Amino acid sequence: MLDHRTDTFLCVCETMSYTRAARQLNMTQPAVSQHIKYLEELYGVQLFRYEKKQLILTEEGKLLLMSARALKSDDEFLKNKMKELSQKKSICRMGATMTVGDYAIARPLKRYMSAHPDKEINLTVANTDELLEKLRRQEIDFAIVEGYFPRDEYDHVRFSTERYIPVCALDHRFLQNPEKLKDLISETLIIREKGSGTRDIMEKNLQAHGIEINDFQRIMEVDSLPAIIQLVKTGCGITFLYEIAAAEEIERGSMKEIRLKDFVVEHDFTFIWNKGSVYAEDYKNICKEFTQL
Repeated sequence: MLDHRTDTFLCVCETMSYTRAARQLNMTQPAVSQHIKYLEELYGVQLFRYEKKQLILTEEGKLLLMSARALKSDDEFLKNKMKELSQKKSICRMGATMTVGDYAIARPLKRYMSAHPDKEINLTVANTDELLEKLRRQEIDFAIVEGYFPRDEYDHVRFSTERYIPVCALDHRFLQNPEKLKDLISETLIIREKGSGTRDIMEKNLQAHGIEINDFQRIMEVDSLPAIIQLVKTGCGITFLYEIAAAEEIERGSMKEIRLKDFVVEHDFTFIWNKGSVYAEDYKNICKEFTQL
């Protein structure tokens, strides 16, 4: 069970304001300050400081934040373990990014549910940024993400390695047959919203070739991967996505991979949880069950 002053610290870190933290916690501002002062005296460090009237975390504060998040997450996991022992039932709170949730998790999750019939599954499907925030808030225990994440804040193991490819409609007509990535900039590019792992991967790989999103003739931003696939199928533009998401439509003959000489990309789907968790082995074992053939 966490000390209530740790909850206060987490709330101040979330709001970066003693006043807003006091309001959220239904406390007085002096009480919030006392909780932070207690923690500073306990650890013998300064956790926050002001720079130009802006409250910021010190390096020591960042270290405590990382540990406090792990402790909070572990506390929730422990509650579920207790429930499992007393009621023969527990809850698995997991997150998955859009591509993982829509195309990669169904079969592994079915195997896991069959092996654990008494376990309740709470699955949140959202973009990478949203899932990282849910982990920070201890709203989920772990997540499977396709995008980049701060590796110093999360422990992680590889879930799978997937090809990342450009695609278009089967009957898409190019002004000239594309051979290299730069040959595609005359096309309409359909992309996911900011914060999406799929978009992040695309942007970084384009930049590696000296290309920005705005270099394309036209941009269409869509926050739904199935909608993007439908738009590509009907010839509205091209997109970049994981082969696993396009495989069914490619097999049906409604889409095709745009094969380029200078674009061969693979990227990991990654199983992540809050760094420093005492339940790391449990999470690793869950990942093993998900990835077993």
